[in-house]
Amino acid sequence: MKAKKLTAVISLIMALALLFASCSSGGSTPTDPASPSESKASETELTTVPAQQQEIKIGFLKGPTGMGAAYLLEQNELGKTAAKYTVSLESSPDVFKASLIKGDIDIAALPVNVCAVLNKKTEGKVKLLAVNTLGTLYIMSNDESIKTVADLKGKTVLSAGQGTTTEYVLAHILEKNGLKAGADVTVEYASEHAEVVTKASSGSYSVILLPEPFVTQMKLAGKGFNVAIDLTAEWKKLGEGELTMGAVAVRSDFAEKNPEAVAQFLSDYKKSVDFAVNNADEASALIEKHGIVAKAAVAKQALPNCNLTLITGKEMKDNASAYLKVLFDASPAAVGGELPGGAFYYGAE
Repeated sequence: MKAKKLTAVISLIMALALLFASCSSGGSTPTDPASPSESKASETELTTVPAQQQEIKIGFLKGPTGMGAAYLLEQNELGKTAAKYTVSLESSPDVFKASLIKGDIDIAALPVNVCAVLNKKTEGKVKLLAVNTLGTLYIMSNDESIKTVADLKGKTVLSAGQGTTTEYVLAHILEKNGLKAGADVTVEYASEHAEVVTKASSGSYSVILLPEPFVTQMKLAGKGFNVAIDLTAEWKKLGEGELTMGAVAVRSDFAEKNPEAVAQFLSDYKKSVDFAVNNADEASALIEKHGIVAKAAVAKQALPNCNLTLITGKEMKDNASAYLKVLFDASPAAVGGELPGGAFYYGAE
């Protein structure tokens, strides 16, 4: 029976290609953007369109960061949202990067640092609209003696994501706890998270780093692995704000011309995130129905570890800018070569 469960879950996880840069705390209520200028638009300019008449093209990712959108997708399907949403659901954020640049999508889910890269690449044509997911990274172990970051000294950690935000987040947390990756803690890298699960299941490693939903998969493997250290909680202990890994980006021209529609989206999305956080059974059913995660049972187990939220405005800027600074110090290319200016953070000025 365990083998059947593991096979089913592995099949599911293989369909959830997720970039976290890599998935329970709530965020702030979105603040409405400032009113548009009252100056008259020329005949060639688009005038502001009321949200209820506006069609908004949005893109969400399958897997943990898309879970918070399930209720919004359901309400939109039932025609109960004030704005009209055309929804794209993808496994990889790469599709949305191109769509935002081309103007095929107005709002899309992306890692925070990818939003910064696009902002630089497009010379400000993409902005950070909201943070929708805090960290989803966890140290797991079948060694019950490992309970704190200090306990990792002298240990070997198997992870995926070398040269990505996963590596930089772990290295920063280790450093702030007096440990150095590669010296005090050996970090070995697999090509992908599924490989980490396979190697740990075979008994080759006793300490691993995984994001959801791979954390759930590892638990279901029945090899005695449990969460030992929550890296999101550890990041917060450092006093550097929240670990803001997932976000939604907006095209600057769309936001400028349609501030009411953007405000309506944030309102609809906030309700959807709150629904996912507070109604696990119903939300999990919707998550499966809309193809965000293949099985409601897996979604329900993963939800508590996905740290869904919605942070906007100044709070978004304060937390995301601190996070991006850490990434910049580790690798400037991770944020586009330079830290974004204040205009990058929609509604924060």
